Amino acid sequence: MKKFLLLLFLATTPTLFAQLPRDLLTSTTRVSNFDDYNGSIYMKFSYKESSVIDEKSGTYDIKLKYNVFSDALEYKVDSDLFSIVKRPTVHARIDGDYFYYCNFKTQRGLERNGYFVLVELNDKYRIYKKFTLKITDPIDGTATQLKQPGELRMITTYYIEEAGIIMELPMNKKDMLAAFNDKEGELKQYLKKEKIRLKKEEDLIRFVARYNALKSSGSEPSQSLLSNRRN
Repeated sequence: MKKFLLLLFLATTPTLFAQLPRDLLTSTTRVSNFDDYNGSIYMKFSYKESSVIDEKSGTYDIKLKYNVFSDALEYKVDSDLFSIVKRPTVHARIDGDYFYYCNFKTQRGLERNGYFVLVELNDKYRIYKKFTLKITDPIDGTATQLKQPGELRMITTYYIEEAGIIMELPMNKKDMLAAFNDKEGELKQYLKKEKIRLKKEEDLIRFVARYNALKSSGSEPSQSLLSNRRN
């Protein structure tokens, strides 16, 4: 799967291993609000070997790191800090993760813009994951309570996307079966037989693939995986 994604990623434009054009960068400043917190605002602490692909000009090898708090791909030149411009036509690969800036909508029509990491590509749907931060502010010590530092914890949320519409994929069996309740019986058996653990990325991908197979094999297959409610 990773190899396929890499080939897809690099095949969209000619490859130009050169200096990143200035029009793909935006000047930014370091976020210092959370320096005293436990945890990090970054997905990974250090800059990683990466590729930026602009569908108009080509591919560029640089070092990036993903700022979860700012939802930004950061690039540093000497003491100057930049972020990659946020455009749907500019993507990035960081240490095996494929970042796409997407303008999605929920099933209720709410906008969900930002960086999503592609984890599964199908001719009918895609599965993405998105990183966010859970921020716990520090607590000043009192006579009855110990002082506690602030804490940052990265949260990973998975989505299924079809034609620009996304739906969050629950991480527990009860909510997942409710989300895909038109095939609840078959999926419940599948979860038990295959010992599927939805918090495991590979198993989540398998579960959605199974639902797609069940949906496609019916007497009147639906055109949309997100149309999954019983009447």
